[in-house]
Amino acid sequence: MTNKPNDINEYIALFPENVQKLLEQIRSIIQKAAPEAIEAISYAMPTFKLNGILVHFAAFQNHIGFYALPSGNEAFQKELSAYKTGKGSIQFPLNEPLPEALITKIVKFRAQENIDKALMKKKK
Repeated sequence: MTNKPNDINEYIALFPENVQKLLEQIRSIIQKAAPEAIEAISYAMPTFKLNGILVHFAAFQNHIGFYALPSGNEAFQKELSAYKTGKGSIQFPLNEPLPEALITKIVKFRAQENIDKALMKKKK
């Protein structure tokens, strides 16, 4: 990408229509799961922030990358076994439906994790 997008709308517009639909869908899932989260672009990827980074997502040639940081992957290891994963990444193939319920659970988990961390900082 030569032109870095300024917001998630610009990012999504860079992709073919079929990929745009998946990106909009994952965006909507995140918005519903964490309505207080703020949209941003971080590391040239769509990012949601809530007391720090909540999750990132990005489109690739054959998959949507979803980045719930290592803790999100660790907490849902069993449910994620059907997908290719890395330390903090999950690959959802473009030719399969997005696992809406699983994404929702991961986002809610990460939101609670960030809220808890923020509360712990305030107590110090």
